[in-house]
Amino acid sequence: MLTLIENYEAKHYPIDLPDPIEAIKFRMEQQGIEIKDLDGIIGKPNRVYEILNKTRPLSLNMIRQLHSKLGIGAEILIQPTHA
Repeated sequence: MLTLIENYEAKHYPIDLPDPIEAIKFRMEQQGIEIKDLDGIIGKPNRVYEILNKTRPLSLNMIRQLHSKLGIGAEILIQPTHA
């Protein structure tokens, strides 16, 4: 019965993946991470601000680093950001 309900909900009420930048901000809040802590993951603070303000897209290397160091799903990070 549970499988039928899950299949029905997945088909009729799908849950969209979160915006990549919002996922990063959420993980930062969860783990108490500050802009300076993302230096080794995204880059210098000015680059981090560009990413978080959606003026620069994530690079493949940034996606890999965010996935491995913060545990954010790659499927979330590779999708386009919502403006």
